[in-house]
Amino acid sequence: MTLPALFIPHWHAELELAYARSDGCTRPVRRRHLGPLRVQKHLYPEGPQVCQHIIIHPPAGIAGGDRLALSASVGEHAWAQLTSPGAAKWYRAGSPARQTLELHAAAGATLEWLPQETIVFSGAQAELHTNINLEGDARLCYWDVVALGRPASGEAFSTGCFQAALDVRRDGQLLWHEHQRLVGGDRLLASPIGLRGQPVFATLLVTGEAGPALLEQCRALPCQGQGDLSQLPGLLIARCLASEALHARDWLISLWRLLRPALLGREAVVPRIWTT
Repeated sequence: MTLPALFIPHWHAELELAYARSDGCTRPVRRRHLGPLRVQKHLYPEGPQVCQHIIIHPPAGIAGGDRLALSASVGEHAWAQLTSPGAAKWYRAGSPARQTLELHAAAGATLEWLPQETIVFSGAQAELHTNINLEGDARLCYWDVVALGRPASGEAFSTGCFQAALDVRRDGQLLWHEHQRLVGGDRLLASPIGLRGQPVFATLLVTGEAGPALLEQCRALPCQGQGDLSQLPGLLIARCLASEALHARDWLISLWRLLRPALLGREAVVPRIWTT
């Protein structure tokens, strides 16, 4: 029996995080949640300077009508690294589901947003909106990996819609803006000016300027797909198309290992949650 849409439960969840540096240690100073969205205990795998939080969404998937709102603010000279324990799954739905993400880093702060992949099932109606605001010399490392459909299960992204908007600003000035709208079954998915038949696409943004030698090192990294980098004023952008999310994520991690010490000033330590 199928319940009328009026009786299908929807999740409305919020998570608000804030971090500050005190006595050489980055500490959580705000951790407020509403509904099924929260963080596990904060961790310090690299020492007290870097606070790591793992964001979890207990329902394990996002359905039509769900609303998720996340925000994180990193205070002056603090360093926060946010990741997730597994893939975010957007299910087939008869109505849109939305996620908003607001990230803020104060002068001297470093913010890493490194979630695992987003899987958008065929028939899903996913809307994601991300705003990132940097102050002064704040540093950012941000990535996302999106898989359309479930190729391993033989499911192509034949129906539904995926929409995403991303804005990055420094001191109010727009550094990066993009808007995506991909419709299930659209010719753009196979077009050479679109996704070229690849169901997975990934983006990495890192603040700073990579010199020619570093760019050459990055481009020499093996990629089981099609990947490249572009250096804009103050912002390095990497893009990848792949047949599997694991291939795209492996490439991003390899880039992160090179770019983190060069542009953020700290050796890369892979979070344990990525290998469990």
